[in-house]
Amino acid sequence: MTTWITVCDTCKRSETGAVDAEGTDGERLAALVERAAAGRVQVRRFSCLMGCARACNVTIQATGKIGYTLAEFQPTREDAAAIADYAEMHQESDNGQVPYRQWPQGVKGHFATRHPALPDLAP
Repeated sequence: MTTWITVCDTCKRSETGAVDAEGTDGERLAALVERAAAGRVQVRRFSCLMGCARACNVTIQATGKIGYTLAEFQPTREDAAAIADYAEMHQESDNGQVPYRQWPQGVKGHFATRHPALPDLAP
């Protein structure tokens, strides 16, 4: 199954909510994640994952697998690479779980929620 990284493109890390020529912090992170994940996993942008208090937020999910929301990233190449690396491990996993010892250092401490796989309700 294809793993998707969904990046909140409206995230703003500061109280001022400043947006510069490059856009929001979420837009900058999304662009970096898109580059880091190219050819490995899919990336999409979504306007507001409702995790504003812990911006910048991403979800990692695939059909039939446990999904995760990760939070409090910086719009940096290092954070984007860690997100893409973890998502690739998620994709390689049968059920979406990746052993902690394999996690990239850059995602440790960023997990906000875990989402159970949706049930297959097809008749």
